[in-house]
Amino acid sequence: MSGDTLVRLVASRVLRYPGDHFHEELPLLRAALCGAPAEPAALLGAFLDDAEARTPIDLCARYTSTFDTRNRRCLHLTWWVDGDTRRRGLSLVRLKRIYRDFGLEFADEELPDFLPAALEFAARREEAGAELLQEHRAGLELLRLALAESDSPYAPVLVAVCATLPGPSPETRAQAKALARNGPPRELVGAGSALEPFGPGIDMPADLPTDLPTATPTDLPWPTTPERRSA
Repeated sequence: MSGDTLVRLVASRVLRYPGDHFHEELPLLRAALCGAPAEPAALLGAFLDDAEARTPIDLCARYTSTFDTRNRRCLHLTWWVDGDTRRRGLSLVRLKRIYRDFGLEFADEELPDFLPAALEFAARREEAGAELLQEHRAGLELLRLALAESDSPYAPVLVAVCATLPGPSPETRAQAKALARNGPPRELVGAGSALEPFGPGIDMPADLPTDLPTATPTDLPWPTTPERRSA
């Protein structure tokens, strides 16, 4: 498994609503970073250090205030390209078809363009997933810049995600927007061997060993149906 895959797996989890059990998952998330490239691992590790020092209530409130109330910090990839237009519906259908082409039936309560779901797909099917993320590079970079401008602790997570993609990140919002003018999205064609479905999340082990090895995808808690948020 590549280091970029591990970065995407950890980012997929930390960009979901944290819920009440997030702290229990921290040892496995840290173990996964042992095999990741140094710079992204350091960025994600710093986020985990900060999260560990906060209460679950604080983490949930911070997540909601960061992503749920501001469009400029939207975690849905097609919003950055299509906005709230009918064209976005076609983009969402296309995403579901891409997942299905690779043996995955999308079963999440979120929309298929939800960034954590796309990151999980990119970890499970690295080549096709990386192409999908690169196709939405402009939105990822605009989200990264918006988080950085607000000094959000989630900004380093987006920096780590963008570091798994080819080429340098744009330094300005104008440069990121220019990425969206490079032409229509390319279709992902063909399908590889069938993948495990997104399906139910993988359960955490009842007892975590003291000396954790580098985690593998089957060890890690990648829920595909986010926990319901209290009103």
